Amino acid sequence: MSKHSKQTPLHAWHVQQGANMAPFGGYDMPVWYSSAKNEHLAVLNRAGLFDTSHMATVMVNGPRARDLLQQTFSRDLEACLGKKRTPLQPGRMVYGVFLTPKGHVIDDAIITHLEDDLYMVVVNAGMGPGIADHLQNHLADSQTRVLDLTDQVGKIDLQGPRAGVILFGLLQDPDRVFARMPYFSCHGHLQPEKSEVRLRDGTPLLLSRSGYTGEFGFEIFVRPQDLLSAWTSILEAGAEHGLLPCGLAARDSLRAGAVLPLSHQDIGDWPFVNTPWDFALPWTEDKQGFSKDFVGAQALRDLTDPPLTAAFVGKDLRKVNAGPDSKVLNAQGDPIGTVLSCVTDVGVGWHQGRIYSVSSPDAPEDFKPKGLSCGFVRVTAPLHPGDAVKIQDKRRTLEVTVAEDIRPDRTARKPLTQMLNTEHK
Repeated sequence: MSKHSKQTPLHAWHVQQGANMAPFGGYDMPVWYSSAKNEHLAVLNRAGLFDTSHMATVMVNGPRARDLLQQTFSRDLEACLGKKRTPLQPGRMVYGVFLTPKGHVIDDAIITHLEDDLYMVVVNAGMGPGIADHLQNHLADSQTRVLDLTDQVGKIDLQGPRAGVILFGLLQDPDRVFARMPYFSCHGHLQPEKSEVRLRDGTPLLLSRSGYTGEFGFEIFVRPQDLLSAWTSILEAGAEHGLLPCGLAARDSLRAGAVLPLSHQDIGDWPFVNTPWDFALPWTEDKQGFSKDFVGAQALRDLTDPPLTAAFVGKDLRKVNAGPDSKVLNAQGDPIGTVLSCVTDVGVGWHQGRIYSVSSPDAPEDFKPKGLSCGFVRVTAPLHPGDAVKIQDKRRTLEVTVAEDIRPDRTARKPLTQMLNTEHK
């Protein structure tokens, strides 16, 4: 561990369990415990628990807090919920990005509307000060306050089809807490005296139905002093359900399989347009413009030949090293870009030309996934789902297919009641 690396409140626990630790975002974090493959499959089949306290929380408060976020965030908070595009309201959350004036990504974020004039912005490790400064630089009045709570909030993510069942037994009044809790909503509060959501031992928390992996689950925010007891309580309660602690390796592979980006790897210092994440920009219904103005919008409007980001899936589980030394080759063998990320989703596999997941209810009875490589490329030539390209590093060249989606039958958006009442496959 670098002497400069920071530690989450669970660092000693990770080390005591023999986790493989590595620097990430300025923190010494667990990459895996016993096996990245087992942890990945635990989230798909049962449940996994992630320490995400290295992520940063920024609070925005005041009568013009919403105006500030409308100006600086890529989503239109007045038209972002559901198919009817209704306004963000207390108890609901939205995903988007903060952009520079050039339209490049500073970071992606989830904004939670906690109270009428209070918003919580969760960004990636090490990005709290930068996003707080970005917001401060666009303050138009003295009544709006921006407060960086980096390292002052404990956070763990319980993900997987058994997450609701595990948490149900740990909550005070779980029926009330789980009532009216759709995807990307929350109950509770960061301020203990305001939180009506508590564990059975009285620990106050903010509980949201969201997460890192594309699978059903929760993000759980607690005071740092409560983090270890909450972590161990959940692990003990989840033992009979096959719950495993999970590290960053499973996080990365689960995200890529769910076609979700890793910040500063799949999105970063280049124009945020022509990506698989169109929903993160406030396009009008005809996609001819934006429904609001925001930092970076003009640059995106002025682009004439922007690069393109695309997801891909391979024919087997072999990978190439991503980065500037990698290449993407078109059908003629011409280089057209680089590989942004390349991991293996061990929960999926091809069968008769179709990808199945271990969670697929219609998977063939003898289906045993060997895993598939997947990730993202950034190219200068248009690519479409089904197009074949090659990805290449110094060791090997692999044939892959541009994909609109990768891991089927993900559970993130399934109704909470369904996930509480099924044993799930």
